[in-house]
Amino acid sequence: SAKAEAEKRAKDEAARRERWKAKLGRAGIPERFRDRTLQAYVATAPEQQFAKDFAEDYANNFAAVRKTGRSAIFVGLPGTGKTHLAVGIALRAMGRFDIDAVFVSVRHLLLQVKHTYAKDAARTELEVLQDYIEPDLLILDEVGVQKGSDFEKDTIFDVINARYEQRKPTIFLSNLQIDEVAAYLGERVMDRLKEDGGAMVPFTWESDRGKQH
Repeated sequence: SAKAEAEKRAKDEAARRERWKAKLGRAGIPERFRDRTLQAYVATAPEQQFAKDFAEDYANNFAAVRKTGRSAIFVGLPGTGKTHLAVGIALRAMGRFDIDAVFVSVRHLLLQVKHTYAKDAARTELEVLQDYIEPDLLILDEVGVQKGSDFEKDTIFDVINARYEQRKPTIFLSNLQIDEVAAYLGERVMDRLKEDGGAMVPFTWESDRGKQH
């Protein structure tokens, strides 16, 4: 009957919403950024349009991106929309291709690893690293904010190298210049990024934060 049909539709829709909520929860996308869709990104300059076009293309063709493991580095000053476009990519790819994406700052990732060294730690270092090796897409925020110690470089290399071997793409977000990012990540990581046609997208305009739209 029409009533049973409508009830089934409502039930399916509720289940779909729950699955999406759970997926978002696993993705670790901060509450503040969960509405940062690609459609909502307003490009007012050609450079911004270039960045938006890159993000649209990357998200819409994520099946191909996932096959090659093609990664990207978004570099530019704070407040220029790097997080918005990266999260927009994740939201669209999660919705269209049913992938798992994870957003994490380098600092948070390193803290989690350090916590595993405590005597009463509930998880091992490998278990924590797996959280960031397994997702189809990893967004690594605030690259280069830290000291650049051997521990940091080795930890990031372990994650990136494992993802590289499994052809899993990573998007790096950094407020540094590209040569500073390269120095921080190190040659081994940069080589892996370049190999699969990794892109460097510059965010060269002023910060949008605090401006009236």
